[in-house]
Amino acid sequence: MSNTREFAAMPDAQGFFGPYGGQYVPPELKQAMDDINRAYEEIRQRADFQEELASLFADYVGRPSPIFHARRLSSQLGGAQIHLKREDLNHTGAHKINHCLGEALLAKFMGKQKVIAETGAGQHGVALATACALVGIPCEIHMGQVDIEKEHPNVTKMKILGCKLVPVTRGAATLKEAVDSAFEEYLKDPHNYIYAIGSVVGPHPFPKMVRDFQAIIGNEAREQFLSRHGRLPDYVSACVGGGSNAMGMFTAFLADEAVNLVGVEPAGEGLEREGRHSATLSKGKPGQLHGMACYVLEDAQGQPAAVHSIASGLDYPGVGPQHSYLKDIGRVSYQTATDQECLEAFMTLSRVEGIIPALESAHVVAWAMRVAPSLPADQHILVNLSGRGDKDADYVANLLGL
Repeated sequence: MSNTREFAAMPDAQGFFGPYGGQYVPPELKQAMDDINRAYEEIRQRADFQEELASLFADYVGRPSPIFHARRLSSQLGGAQIHLKREDLNHTGAHKINHCLGEALLAKFMGKQKVIAETGAGQHGVALATACALVGIPCEIHMGQVDIEKEHPNVTKMKILGCKLVPVTRGAATLKEAVDSAFEEYLKDPHNYIYAIGSVVGPHPFPKMVRDFQAIIGNEAREQFLSRHGRLPDYVSACVGGGSNAMGMFTAFLADEAVNLVGVEPAGEGLEREGRHSATLSKGKPGQLHGMACYVLEDAQGQPAAVHSIASGLDYPGVGPQHSYLKDIGRVSYQTATDQECLEAFMTLSRVEGIIPALESAHVVAWAMRVAPSLPADQHILVNLSGRGDKDADYVANLLGL
């Protein structure tokens, strides 16, 4: 097992986590990425930046987010105890605000005139529009038409917050197409624009930078759990699409060999159904996508495959390069949950604990519900509840005929 220092040093100077990551971009975009990296490395060392970010986390986001022991759910299931890191209680309702505040402050520091981004479920879009309103920078969000129709509450919030929303109708009209569209807009003027990537994906330095801003989740959780229980959890788990909430949770525990790290991908309608799942690490292979080397789901022609998940924030044919590396070295176990398991977990958590989770987060709740009964009662599963389900409530109600 690698030691703390090796994990902390990732990525290397070229942005690689082992063979994954890097900058697979045109020369003009490489210059822009290098400029962002230099600015980030400068600003992160400054006490005034760290103090402003810490103040916003405390007084704007409402951090630290608490850990809740789901006693009724644990008792009902039998076996291990399930605990929830309540990122759903953050301002804007998910973990996304953690890195969006950092990216908006970086954009302000660099003197950028517009922030551009993609969004799937809309949580990144809402969080970025919120952060841009706070610092006073124009914001443009690209979102697939399918997701716009599915996540109407978040679309409304983005418009209220003043961002320009760009519907993307090409291809499957979901997250991958939104990323493509946003990158094209960014390439028109990378000097004056900044692309605020919504996960630990894309060319260096974004996988590193988004991870660093999200690492507050795991840092808090580790300290909170130790303080309350005098020990670390046996399992630390999170859902994985691009992988930002999971890297935010996992980073603090990477060197703790006794802690099992579990990432839960969307199995959609079944891993055997090509194009109807988004389980990149489970079914994909090493390739390149959106400026990085990572695991990719590909079709017979070697192009990014069609993907599906009931959760709009998880339907992506790639995954963060650090996740790809952690899979290869065996430090994280990547599991899956189907759409049906996700829906069951969504309704169970809502009705047993009074917490409506995001469909994304319901995937990891489903995994925890599946494994808890087989574990001893003195074991502890810490779940990153990355977002709340306000955005999904109408969609689920219609789906289930409630």
